[in-house]
Amino acid sequence: MSLRGHAAATHAGRKRRRNEDAYVQRPPLFAVADGMGGAQAGEVASRLAAAVVEDDASSGAPEERVVALIEEANRRVFQRAYEDAAASGMGTTMTIALVDEDRVTIGHVGDSRAYRLRDSQLEQLTEDHSLVAELVRSGKLAPEEADSHPQRNVITRVLGSDPDVDVDVFTTEAEAGDVFLLCSDGLTTMVGEQRIVEIFAAHAGDLDSAARALVNDANRGGGEDNITVVCFEMGGSAAVEETQPIELDPPTAEQVLDEDDTLSGLDGTPAIEVVEPPAAADQDAVASRAGPSWFALAVLVLVVGAIVVGVLLLLGVP
Repeated sequence: MSLRGHAAATHAGRKRRRNEDAYVQRPPLFAVADGMGGAQAGEVASRLAAAVVEDDASSGAPEERVVALIEEANRRVFQRAYEDAAASGMGTTMTIALVDEDRVTIGHVGDSRAYRLRDSQLEQLTEDHSLVAELVRSGKLAPEEADSHPQRNVITRVLGSDPDVDVDVFTTEAEAGDVFLLCSDGLTTMVGEQRIVEIFAAHAGDLDSAARALVNDANRGGGEDNITVVCFEMGGSAAVEETQPIELDPPTAEQVLDEDDTLSGLDGTPAIEVVEPPAAADQDAVASRAGPSWFALAVLVLVVGAIVVGVLLLLGVP
């Protein structure tokens, strides 16, 4: 079985100045990383991790290969945090998918997620490594309470915090028509699972449009965090459909995102609006709308003064 197509999209969201997510779509490898840390350290961590996958040239058993990639990513992030005081305390989640014929191997650390959409049913394949998720799994917290829990953002396992990392890894069988979705929590905290199903159904056969729509919907729901999605579809014997990675512009009032701004998954940019100074012609236009210039006012004063002096001379006033 071959890949039918793949697509990815990322966006800083509506509340964050920088995009600390990174992703890879380099068949048969796909990955999402969600960085965290002060200043720009989150960006550094996620891109260090993604670069390991981007540059991978290894082979071997899929599960061993995926674990080795995540362990190497952890080593690089930990080393950078240890050596660079500005990056101290940084970390990143990471979720990797490796396609091997009719099987997909998933490696996972953190609270980014992997899903499989099959026959209009969305299944979460990974377990979140977060405090809230562990409380839910242990029965100490009801699932409906998780979204509003004050510690819902506490991550219990992340790359870069320790020299060694415990990696969740497993392999799942794939069928023709299966769509796999990797995403950062900026999507799942804003968009419910049923809505994800509806978006893929509305854009069936067009993963590129589906990826854009998912990011749009997360922004429409509030865009509280960086949003990244990577998706791929199984089945068919045709060559893999190549798509351009997308870094989406901030949403307009109508939440329509620009389709032409393309960057790689390692090139996240801050969602900061830059206001250019007006051109000279525009400055003149602004001045004319604001009122008379100082030069014109000075000329007016001189003319009025000359008239007053003339009148006084005619009246014989010394």
